[in-house]
Amino acid sequence: MRIIGIDPGYAIVGFGVIEYERSQFSVIDYGAVTTAAETDFNTRLKEIYDDVCYIMDKYKPDAMAIERLYFTTNQKTAIAVAEARGIVLLAARQRDIGIYEYTPLQVKNSITGYGKAVKKQVQELTKNILKLPEIPKPDDTADALAIAVCHAHSYNSRLSDYRI
Repeated sequence: MRIIGIDPGYAIVGFGVIEYERSQFSVIDYGAVTTAAETDFNTRLKEIYDDVCYIMDKYKPDAMAIERLYFTTNQKTAIAVAEARGIVLLAARQRDIGIYEYTPLQVKNSITGYGKAVKKQVQELTKNILKLPEIPKPDDTADALAIAVCHAHSYNSRLSDYRI
């Protein structure tokens, strides 16, 4: 199964593409889609859409795992991130890619076995699980890979719980 993990944002969208077969992971590619702060927001959304479509068309994932959003303080940022997340969801839906969402707590629990693990622990264990030489940068990329691994761990046990 080929999985693309997405850490949504509008300045940086982290992505990680992995293959998961017989409990073995292979890293296909990872990186970040970035947009410049001085660019008009609607143009940024189009850039995200175009780049995510390119990545999905290139790697043809079977499933997309994406972080479920939750915000408590900055509503302006929350709305912008939600709009960018919607663009990514649209790109996946147009390609009939199964969409699964996970909370940060679910990702931490899946990777470390502890839902309150710190980001560095999650990144280090993700690096080890995927046999990477170092933690990917930026953090959004490392987070996207963790989300993809979370889906691989969760897929067989509770598939229908997370599909949107």
